[in-house]
Amino acid sequence: MSQYRDYTVSLHYDQRLYRQDIAGSRAHVRMLARQGIIPEGDASEILTGLDAVEREIESGQFPWDPELEDLHMNIETRLAQLIGPVAGRLHTGRSRNDQIAVDLRIYTRETTGETLQALRRVQKALVELAGRYHDAIIPGYTHLQRAQPVMFAHHMLAYFEMFQRDHGRFRDCFQRVDVLPLGSGALAGVPYPTDREFLAGELGFSRVSANSMDAVSDRDFLLEFQAAAATCMMHLSRLSEEIVLWSSREFGFITLAEEFTTGSSIMPQKRNPDFAEIARGKTGRVYGNLFGLFTVMKGLPLTYNRDLQEDKEGFFDTVDTLLATLNVFQGMLPGLTLNEERVADVSGESYMLATDLADYLVGKGVPFREAHGVMRRLCRYCEDNRLELQSLPLAKYHEFSNRFDADVYGITAVSSVAARNNPGGTAPNRVAEELERARAVLESSLGVPQELKGVAGGS
Repeated sequence: MSQYRDYTVSLHYDQRLYRQDIAGSRAHVRMLARQGIIPEGDASEILTGLDAVEREIESGQFPWDPELEDLHMNIETRLAQLIGPVAGRLHTGRSRNDQIAVDLRIYTRETTGETLQALRRVQKALVELAGRYHDAIIPGYTHLQRAQPVMFAHHMLAYFEMFQRDHGRFRDCFQRVDVLPLGSGALAGVPYPTDREFLAGELGFSRVSANSMDAVSDRDFLLEFQAAAATCMMHLSRLSEEIVLWSSREFGFITLAEEFTTGSSIMPQKRNPDFAEIARGKTGRVYGNLFGLFTVMKGLPLTYNRDLQEDKEGFFDTVDTLLATLNVFQGMLPGLTLNEERVADVSGESYMLATDLADYLVGKGVPFREAHGVMRRLCRYCEDNRLELQSLPLAKYHEFSNRFDADVYGITAVSSVAARNNPGGTAPNRVAEELERARAVLESSLGVPQELKGVAGGS
């Protein structure tokens, strides 16, 4: 049967949890001694041994053995080699089922903190970019068709809002990961006078699990993290798509720093926005990891089943992908250059102002639907004759509506954005307020709150 043993081995990926596993073991052995379940001297020996194991792992000297299958057995076996039979007391009142559950929760809690910090850095880059071009006007789109002029800062701050909601989702995720499963045993609890509240305090959890069967088989917190990650990656992918489009010669709105583009192997004139494209592509694998875990979980009876070994690889891949992508955007956005002349020309293009001209007629007493029809016919006339609205003489305007006056020529991209002076609108003063609110958000929460910081690695 040994030829098939590799099929069940998880060591090659679960060893990344060594810090969390050792932190859980330290807390557990302290609790055992505190409760009189094992002698204080034995606990001290075990703690010293765990310190030695951690040093070996971190120095690359640890003798990992795939024959022992997983992280837990490798550490426990090595501990016994270092300190002798007393190592066997460590697993008193504990199962690998609640052990891996606490490892994953500690890791997810720490990863949530890293993600929140990374999100803030991307938001900061967006705010700085918006502030750098706070007066720039660009074309806004619907259906990827030029629609109305908007402030560039308004456009960038739309992504700030998306990432702010992502920030909230990850904080919500933390509230449900912040539950201690250790002490649940294999499934039914343990027959020792353990102190789970002490364990929670040692490991930084705010509360203990209410049901041992749920505690050892629950992976909702991984699903929730991955769902938040998938949504965040979707937002990053949308921004990637705009970067890809805007950096093309057809749009010509932006230029990326060379560091975030690559050349063509055959066409020397090209600089490809590969980082944005790869981010867009990596979004799919994060979606796949989420649905992979949903599929693992959907048919599992209570409590622990070995299927749950499959909860980690996709989750770790999602963590790595999300953090790497956020890091790329943190670096890419500051080097983005807006072609202000190009976007100003496109924003002032006459058809972009068609809605403003309809609103102009409404201001002259024309019902909106009638004004809309007038402008639809007028735009069609200009398209058929390859004319711009601004080039038409007033007499031609009068052929479509006698409500047009000479002041129609005062409608520009600048007047268009200024007219959207309602809360959430693109008027410069509203965008300035929006920018200040965003800065205030960043200043109020630049660091990760204490409850999101990790405990692994401490002794």
